[in-house]
Amino acid sequence: MSTAQRVVGAHYRVLPFELSWSSATTPLPQRQVRGHVRSLEAPPWVDTGAPGKPFHFSEYVRRLCADIAANYRPLAHIDVSRMIFTFTQARNFRVHGLQAKVTPLRFHHGRLTRLYRGVPYQVQQFFHERREILYVVTFCLPRFFNRDFVDKFVTIFHELFHISPAFDGDLRRHQGRYCVHTASQKHYDEEMALMAREYLQNGADPRLHGFLRLNFSQLCNRHGSVIGHVVPRPKLIPIRTALHRATDGSRTS
Repeated sequence: MSTAQRVVGAHYRVLPFELSWSSATTPLPQRQVRGHVRSLEAPPWVDTGAPGKPFHFSEYVRRLCADIAANYRPLAHIDVSRMIFTFTQARNFRVHGLQAKVTPLRFHHGRLTRLYRGVPYQVQQFFHERREILYVVTFCLPRFFNRDFVDKFVTIFHELFHISPAFDGDLRRHQGRYCVHTASQKHYDEEMALMAREYLQNGADPRLHGFLRLNFSQLCNRHGSVIGHVVPRPKLIPIRTALHRATDGSRTS
């Protein structure tokens, strides 16, 4: 594993250029979601897997996003095998606030490095099952679960649409000053709601998205707990002259 050094005052902090996980040796870390659980039962017609077994949010949302990419043409460029779906613990029980975010693991146009004030920086690379990860999608739980069904779907499409059509580790960029969300957040959300409706009306499998009809309490009462993957935030690492890296995006061993 290659390493870089970051100067912090008079000390050096060693950071890895790469983080790698494998189901056989070093599985993705997972954690239980904490939150207030009320006495609410899930309707029996919503299939979320075996009762009494922890509900794995990351696996369910990954399967749903894979189906969206396979069956909804505007998002067909998405490859979930090069994405990690994680959660961050909500700090309070308010419904409003951060719902989700997508973190790109490349700079503009998919570049691995860029100059800042004359210093080259590299995005820390993630690998899972020997495949490079280009995006980390993170949901704020249990807050996300306590929105209504439509809002949850819009949030998922909102994050997926941020991904560059080139699927090169960069974000989709729009014309003008507001290059990520466009000039109107309201218009952007309306467009995402339309896309979600189109997907649902095109024969979407309810077994894949049924879990979005349940709130956090209902899932906990059925499964005992909700778990999901957690990974560290990718770091921007300054590249020292003695540890020069190529800028063409190739992997360094």
